[in-house]
Amino acid sequence: MSNSKPKKESPLKLLMGYAGAYKYLVSVGRTLAALSALVAMVPYYNIWKIIKIAVEGENLSAITPLAWQAVGITLLGMLMYIAALFCDHIAAFRVQANMRCALMEHISRLPLGVFDKEGTGKIRRTVNESTAATETYIAHTLADKAVATFTPIGLLALMLIFSWKLGLICLIPAVLGFAAMSLMMMGDMQEKMAEYQNSLDTMSNEAVEYVRGIPVVKTFGQTIFSFKRFSRAIDDYEKWTVAYTVNLRTPMTLFMTAINSIFVFLIAAAYYFTKDGITTDAVLNIIFYIITTPLLTVTLTKIAYSGEAEMVVVDALKRMNTILDMKPLEDVSEIAMNGNCDISLKNVTYRYDGAERDALNNISFEIKSGEQVAFVGPSGGGKTTLAELISRFFDVTSGEIKIGGVDIKKIPQSELMKKVSFVFQDSKLLKTSILENVRLSRPEASEKEVLEALHKAQCDDIIQKLPDGLNTIIGAKGTYLSGGEKQRIAIARSFLKDSPILILDEATAFADPDNETKVQAAFQELSKKKTVIMIAHRLSTITGADHIFVLNEGSLVEDGNHEELMAKNGLYKKMYDEYQKSIEWKVGA
Repeated sequence: MSNSKPKKESPLKLLMGYAGAYKYLVSVGRTLAALSALVAMVPYYNIWKIIKIAVEGENLSAITPLAWQAVGITLLGMLMYIAALFCDHIAAFRVQANMRCALMEHISRLPLGVFDKEGTGKIRRTVNESTAATETYIAHTLADKAVATFTPIGLLALMLIFSWKLGLICLIPAVLGFAAMSLMMMGDMQEKMAEYQNSLDTMSNEAVEYVRGIPVVKTFGQTIFSFKRFSRAIDDYEKWTVAYTVNLRTPMTLFMTAINSIFVFLIAAAYYFTKDGITTDAVLNIIFYIITTPLLTVTLTKIAYSGEAEMVVVDALKRMNTILDMKPLEDVSEIAMNGNCDISLKNVTYRYDGAERDALNNISFEIKSGEQVAFVGPSGGGKTTLAELISRFFDVTSGEIKIGGVDIKKIPQSELMKKVSFVFQDSKLLKTSILENVRLSRPEASEKEVLEALHKAQCDDIIQKLPDGLNTIIGAKGTYLSGGEKQRIAIARSFLKDSPILILDEATAFADPDNETKVQAAFQELSKKKTVIMIAHRLSTITGADHIFVLNEGSLVEDGNHEELMAKNGLYKKMYDEYQKSIEWKVGA
């Protein structure tokens, strides 16, 4: 059995896997770019001949045709390079589109818990910016890399043809530049690039969280430093970039000094070769090299930047593969289910990846169809995690969850989503019409059905005040809704979906008193003949629940109705008494 490692595929080969038939355009583009580099060398020969005629003072009439020939060939080289970029751009846009489609298709099949774990800012940045990096690489870097590869070949030929001694001397700075570049690329440069992108991901995630929390910051007059994680992310990024820049300062200085010192070597060489007398050929060659050697500096710079671009694209591919390697939950084909919506949990345990302890530990209970139950407990006790497991945002570590007597792992995802509706504490609306926002839960619904759902969700006053009523675009022309109004629109979605199981995650948290009254009225209507699971911190909202489950540090510590739990004189009673004190508290009392 062979122990050899699998061959590592080049970034370009991986990218071409997304290009389809357009990959041939990349080959055409690279070929045209390489030819344009060689064609661009020809006018320099014309320039040498023009200088020679001018110095010798003979056959001056030949200068004009040679000049126009140089112009024509230069234009041909430019057109070939533009054609190369055109081919590469078409292929690059196709690759980027296919990558984004592949990523979004895969993301749509991932469990919803992934978005809590990874952070929407990080996922958004990978989809947008990592794919954009691959587009830049194909559209620009590949052509520049081809030019940077073939330009030195043409230059080397020209330099050695006219004066091999001067040519070799001009190559000394190039060798020194490559040495400095190798010094920069030594060690763990790819890891450094990954660290840089990681720091940007972290800042992106924390920036999203900070922006979401700006209302709280402004309300309580806090500063950015109240968001310690965001502040720490910025500080860490600063430390990384400063350390990285200092680390590359010396090799980068050597590189830039070397590639820009060609004239120093050329002047020294000219002085050395003309010390015994100035000849026409010596003058011609020196003038020719003065004109052509700046190309070498430009070429070396392009090579340096193409190396950096390749590291960026390698890192981008790794980040995309991180998402593509995430496994969707196993799905099954159709399964016959009855109308029973009993929910049962047996020895359910769950631990987040990398966590030191279980988020939930050996939870067992049953919820009868049509019951209204509540999950309560201190923050971090596992309430939301438990509700997300019932909706199969992710799979349990051990144990089983059944709905209607069927393990949820054996229920198709589409069928499970029909069974369960969620109303989160901070509902999101898309930048589209009220009609389409409500239709998200059932796209085929008629306008009449949407209006009926909005009426049941106490949204009549919202529709009446909007300029275009049901067709008003949220977020356009300064049209925004309050937190409580957004909640009512979200509840209308649930009315339209009409799922038998309803999960309310602190759904009145952002509602003002007026909105809360309407939201509670909407919930009462929505909850009829449904199995309702409420996650609540305001214990006054769940005293009428059929059953209350008290969670603490991932364990089920108490359960029963309000009266039974108060009689037990345990954690629930302590929490309820503290809650009552908090709402009765007055300034100066």
